[in-house]
Parts: sequence; C-alpha cells; structure tokens
Amino acid sequence: MELKNKKVLVFGAGKSGIGAARLLCAVGALPLIYDGSTKADREAIRKAVGTEIPVILGELPETEMDALDLVVMSPGVPCDLPVVKQFYAKSIPVWGEIELAYHIGKGRVLAVTGTNGKTTTVTLLGEIMKNWYPEVYVVGNIGTPYTDVVLQQSDTAWTVAEVSSFQLETIQDFHPVVSAITNITPDHLNRHHTMEEYIRCKERITENAAAGDACVLNYEDEVLRKFGESCGAEVIWFSSRRVLEKGIFLDGDTIVIRTESETIPLVRTGELQLLGLHNFENIMVASAMAWKAGVPVESIRQTVCAFRGVEHRIEYVTEKNGVRYYNDSKGTNPDAAIKGIEAMNRPTLLIGGGYDKESSYEEWINAFGGKVRYFALIGQTREKIAKAAIACGFPEDRIFFFEDLEAAVKACAENARPGDAVLLSPACASWGQFANYEERGDLFKEYVRRL
Repeated sequence: MELKNKKVLVFGAGKSGIGAARLLCAVGALPLIYDGSTKADREAIRKAVGTEIPVILGELPETEMDALDLVVMSPGVPCDLPVVKQFYAKSIPVWGEIELAYHIGKGRVLAVTGTNGKTTTVTLLGEIMKNWYPEVYVVGNIGTPYTDVVLQQSDTAWTVAEVSSFQLETIQDFHPVVSAITNITPDHLNRHHTMEEYIRCKERITENAAAGDACVLNYEDEVLRKFGESCGAEVIWFSSRRVLEKGIFLDGDTIVIRTESETIPLVRTGELQLLGLHNFENIMVASAMAWKAGVPVESIRQTVCAFRGVEHRIEYVTEKNGVRYYNDSKGTNPDAAIKGIEAMNRPTLLIGGGYDKESSYEEWINAFGGKVRYFALIGQTREKIAKAAIACGFPEDRIFFFEDLEAAVKACAENARPGDAVLLSPACASWGQFANYEERGDLFKEYVRRL
C-alpha cells in the first residue's frame, strides 16, 4: 500500500503507537492517534510524536472511522474489541506495528518468537550478526520499536526482531527469511482465550515463507514437532536432549551442527559464559539462525563464548552477608520461572506473584525441588499462587504475603541465612504494580543495594 496522503488511525498511544505515528508522518501519511482511555494526555502524546497530530480519546466517531484508509494496531490492544471488529466489518485494512515497519523497511529480516527464551536468543543473535555484517538492527519487544529504525536502513541491512503473538496476530506480508519458534507453553490466555489461538498466532511467523527460507524449531516441543510437518519453510530442528540426524543439538558437552554432508562441532558448554540447559537451547537457536544467514561457524563460536546474557534474566545482582541475590524479573510466566528456580544451586527465598494472565502455577511449584524455604508473594495473583502451592504440598507456614516488592525484599533479607539465595522470579506479568518487567527488575536491584 502506498502510504502518502493516506489517513491512518494508530490505535494505542504507548511506545509502539508513538513510534508508528512518527514513521507515518515521515513517509507523508496523515495519521491520527486513537486511545480508548479518556485519561490520556493529548498534549503529551503530540509532544512525543513531535507534531500537531490529531488525537481522539474515548469513543471513536463513526465519521472518523469511515474516512480511514488503514488502521495500525499497537500490540497491547486486543483484536477482539468491538471497535476493531468494526474495522474488519468495514473492510479497513488492519496492520500491526511490525507490518507497518516491514512495508517501509529495507533489507532482510530474522525473527524469533516463542513463549520463553526470545530476549536472550535475539540479543545473542544480534551480537553474532553485528560481528559479521556491517548493518544490523535489533528490534521488537527487546526495547527498540521496529518503526524507529526503518528509515535508516539500506538494501543490505539485516533486521533481527523479537516478535510476540500479539504482533504476529496482525501481520499480512511480514516475511522473515529465517525465523524461529523457541517453544510453546501456555501464556497470554487472557488475551488469546484459547491455547489453539495462541499457537495459531505463533505459527504465523512462517505464513509468508518462500523458497530458501528456514525456520528453527524445538524438536522437544510436541506442538512444534507437529507444526514442522506443515511449516512452509525449511525446518532446522534443535534439541538439548538427543542427538539429531540433522539440525543443531547438544551431544554430551558439545553443541553440534549436523547437515546431510557434515558434522560441525560448534562450542563446548564449558567455554560458555551462560549456564543452564535453557541457555544452551537459546545459543542453539541463535547459532542456527546466524549460520543459515551466512555467518561462518568460527565467527559464531567467538561471539557465543563471549556472550554474558541479558539483564533481568537470572541476573546476578550482588552478595550481602553471604546471601546471593538474583533478578529474574523476565520470568513473566510459570515456564520461564521454572528455569529460574532450576538455575539455583542453594536454599532459596523466592519472590513471586504479579498480574494474572490466567496461568496455572502447579508445574512451577512442583519444580521447586525442595530448594524454596521461604515463599514471598505479591500482587494480584498472590492468593491464587498460595492456594496452588498448598494444594501441591508446599508448607503453608512458609508462604508470606506482602503489599509490595520492597517489603518482600526486606523480609527475605531478614530471613535469609549465609549460603542462601534470594530470587525474584515472579511467574507473572508486571502490570498493575509496575510499567513493565524492566522497571520491576530495576526496582528489585535498587532495593537489594539499599539493604
């Protein structure tokens, strides 16, 4: 679609919406921002965009809707809202932010989705690509909106994108030449309502695959193993549990790439800065994608050996009075939080709870393995988690409720003994008490340092 002089409604006044509006202004479109909240600040929105853009709050008038050529959805806005259904009924094209960026951007795209592991994988993949190619942009949920970089891109650019199910829900032509789905476990069911719909959105990442494209999939994930049978791209399997006939896998203490014609030892786990099976899987995904994108094995190996991980993901903070503190604020669902507790090698005082995404917590609690001796719960889900913990046999007298994170940190510090760990790994989203998981993790580190 030619966007110049087109009237485009940007739905949502957050970071993604502001970025989309700026980009639309830059390419000569006529955007307006719409937000269902009447409490939003029109002038602050205009100031963030940098121009006197029309801003509509609350109800969207029918006359405005009828004049639209396109709607660009922010990923946080559900597609089943009545007003969005009206857009579809009126045959107004509905794009997501990554669809808009893809239409304007240049070069080739590598994209990663999945329930867990995306941020670490994308960060590492970005580093591998930057160490070989001169023009690489790392975008998406990882921090920089895709829309912020596309006007800088040349035809030789590589875009490395972390994409969510929310973003994939509204793609049309978005086409990564190499993609990956790290895993699929229940998440965001409050948004997608069914597991089937959540899976469908994730699998859309290969919807526009062409000859020569590839998708890296987890052989140990039953959903993805089935998807591999119908995936439109060449499938590159990865596994941390078995030796594969073809793909990338962990063989003893060595990550190996195997093709039809050769077996290539990539790196020994003892050479890595990252620890834990889940991190070995993240390394496999990033390495396989970069290798398919033309990066030599030796360059990949050098980068993965130097990589130290990402902030907020089982991040060591400090040690005080013989107690180690770890920030795993990125553990925003039970499956991610399982990885957090599995990484602990000492008695643990665990801080959990937050916004309710309609998850179940029994599998997480059953993964404690006797490590958790003090369970501090905060947020909307604290009663729900406590009930699940008691049902799983976790001692009720070791469960404590706190009004906020600061109080939980202080209580954990008071009850910790030398040789213990205090771990923030909430198994829940941050919304409600925090703007995002980064703010939650930053505050945790601040409270720890104040002790």
